[in-house]
Amino acid sequence: MPLTKHSPSSGRASPADNKYLHPNGGRLSGLFHRRHSPDEAYLSYHDVRLTHEDVNTIKNDWLTDNAIAFWEEYLEHEKLRDYPKANIVLLRPSMAFLLMNTKDPLELKTALPDFSKTTHIFLPVNDCRDVTHAEGGSHWSLLLVSVLDGIAFHYDSLTPSNLSEAKLSTHRISQLLGRPLKFINLDDSPQQENSSDCGVFVCLVMQHLLLGRLLKAHARDKISMSMRGKDVDAKGGRQEMLRIINARVEEGERRRSRSRSPAVKQEGGGKGRSKSPPRIGDEQDVTS
Repeated sequence: MPLTKHSPSSGRASPADNKYLHPNGGRLSGLFHRRHSPDEAYLSYHDVRLTHEDVNTIKNDWLTDNAIAFWEEYLEHEKLRDYPKANIVLLRPSMAFLLMNTKDPLELKTALPDFSKTTHIFLPVNDCRDVTHAEGGSHWSLLLVSVLDGIAFHYDSLTPSNLSEAKLSTHRISQLLGRPLKFINLDDSPQQENSSDCGVFVCLVMQHLLLGRLLKAHARDKISMSMRGKDVDAKGGRQEMLRIINARVEEGERRRSRSRSPAVKQEGGGKGRSKSPPRIGDEQDVTS
């Protein structure tokens, strides 16, 4: 996992410096000069349909909602499944956004997971407040709610950029759970040093807290939720995410090839090729 011990850095991004807040739509225009349409499907993975645009943002840009949703699907289906007794929810970005911007979250109860037995909830937090702007906002951070302890921990790679949004999300979850939550902003969270890594930080910190802390702990253990002394290797994280995605594309192609009926001959004698993306679903067992 691309997390390393902290080492002194020559510089650090400042929340006050606008160049570190990625205005959605400002940096994507040059990415799509190849033959694929940005909206063309790249991989169908459980409930997420990754497009070429999503994959290109993972390479070197500000992560889309869908890219983060894929990472949560991956952790849920390929990591959490090994812990059947765990009651941990990874809330998708779309639902976290809807929850934050709904005055009465109880109206969403039927659309949200059942939290009655949940011990922890991970929420990607976005600073977009415009519910009419899909894929809006300029910054991601991570909220981890310990329902057991009644505490919400906030990890912001450009602290305190998303402080108000994280507090509002905590209030909405508190309303939904029907119990108060103490909010803690962790100022020692690893900090990004460029304009586009916030979503990658969310994915990697989520993975570390889930696999390295919560799922390794015994029932009565006291766990430190601090990320002090940890650096995030965003470049390595992006490469790992792409490796995982492409491995599943290859696996989906292999399975489709094995199950496909004899190829249909096209003009010129070529073999027919499905235009649908490779698919990995619940019935398929995939390892990283």
